Amino acid sequence: MRSYNLFRLKDPSGLVCAVPEDYAVPSFVTGSRWVFDGKLDGSAHPLGFDRAAAATAVRFNGFYLFQCMDAGSA
Repeated sequence: MRSYNLFRLKDPSGLVCAVPEDYAVPSFVTGSRWVFDGKLDGSAHPLGFDRAAAATAVRFNGFYLFQCMDAGSA
């Protein structure tokens, strides 16, 4: 599985942007409304993260947006 950097929107929506480590971070994520929320590698992943959907989204967009269903952060 590929490794991702996770960025969380600073509001209660649970929106997370997963960006592969070897990809550039999208400009909208670098704004003050987003915060780095860790790395995703290995088999554990936040509830709401779909590996197949992430692979497709990254192929077309370079990132994957999903709503994290875990309590707290991604």
